[in-house]
Amino acid sequence: MIRKKMLESNMVAIVKNQDESAALREAISLLPFNGLINNNHTVTITANLVNLNSPQQGVIVGPQTLRELIRIIKGQNPKRIIVAAGSGGANTFDVLKAYGYDSVISSEGVEFCDLNVGEFVDLSLQHDIVKTTKINRLIYETDFLISFTQLKIHEEATMSASIKNVALSWPPASIHGYPKKNLGIHEDLHGFIYAFAKEVPIDLSIVSLNPAMIGTGPSKGKAVHSGFIVVGFDAVAVDTICARLLGFRPQAINYLFRLSKDKIGVSNIEDIDIKGIKLIDAEKQFSLLAYGKEFAIDE
Repeated sequence: MIRKKMLESNMVAIVKNQDESAALREAISLLPFNGLINNNHTVTITANLVNLNSPQQGVIVGPQTLRELIRIIKGQNPKRIIVAAGSGGANTFDVLKAYGYDSVISSEGVEFCDLNVGEFVDLSLQHDIVKTTKINRLIYETDFLISFTQLKIHEEATMSASIKNVALSWPPASIHGYPKKNLGIHEDLHGFIYAFAKEVPIDLSIVSLNPAMIGTGPSKGKAVHSGFIVVGFDAVAVDTICARLLGFRPQAINYLFRLSKDKIGVSNIEDIDIKGIKLIDAEKQFSLLAYGKEFAIDE
């Protein structure tokens, strides 16, 4: 692992509010966030800007919620704030311009890094196919890494949440191709996500379900505007909660199960300290919205 996480914590907040920005602020208020970041820290927000589908379709993050996140981070007075993204289905700057992310970044006075272009360094991976990948050198300048994405059922990864967002955003499309399939990532996608997550720690995971995508993702499914957001310091724990909302145990998602077995994070529900809405209530409410029927794994 390239560095230690800023905080080891099993605390995860589940909040529901149709105002996504308000939901984010409430969720972070339930966590021991204040004081983690100081004026010597570089904070990098990895935002899911995968292609030109709109935020309302549940494909990419909401620009106004990105603004809210930037303002929350600004309140901690870090040295630098960088929004970093690497689209796999379009030119990253085209995505920025299409939905107003460029205006958010400019008006908030923060930096932007297109992860598809260099300067690159090598990152070694414990993966049978992709044994090393180029990666933007920003990863080694980052003290606090945030993953901000929408929750999706995914046609190859089973689920796309905080861990996959980072693992597939950072490998550059200028080398791996659009949509990053040229050098073997997708020949063993779960193995690649697992290997990448073992090397690159996520300090804060933010997964929005407003909207989430069900059916088949990452871009062809149905958007469900549920109002939920899941936030925590343990990416495995956050993604475990997200998996439950989609009807999966972590065993159903290979990379999540392997990371848990390696103790990269917590996946046992009894070991996750859930704040805000109870998990079983969130499962029932989301399933009713998504499928027209209430259900929960442990009901």
